[in-house]
Amino acid sequence: MADKEDQKQKQINIELDEKTAEGVYSNLAIINHSASEFVVDFISMMPGAPKAKVKSRIVLTPQHAKKFLKALSDNVARFEQAHGPIQDYEQPPIPLNFGPTGEA
Repeated sequence: MADKEDQKQKQINIELDEKTAEGVYSNLAIINHSASEFVVDFISMMPGAPKAKVKSRIVLTPQHAKKFLKALSDNVARFEQAHGPIQDYEQPPIPLNFGPTGEA
């Protein structure tokens, strides 16, 4: 009986508004990191267009980045088990001009 009460106390009520539920399309992700965080920029890039736009930026602690990596890996494995291997197509490198360049 105590286990059921513990589970109820540990549940999180997550809200999802309509705009967020629509999602944002991304066909490119750029990942940077420092000693204290990972920054993932999700980008929508049109073929042949000289410019792309960051649609969403997610900032994670290193611990959450590792948990996210494991969760994504587990989900891809389950997807491939149900639907077959995901094909990975070779694409030419994308020349990126992204933000200011670093200086020492």
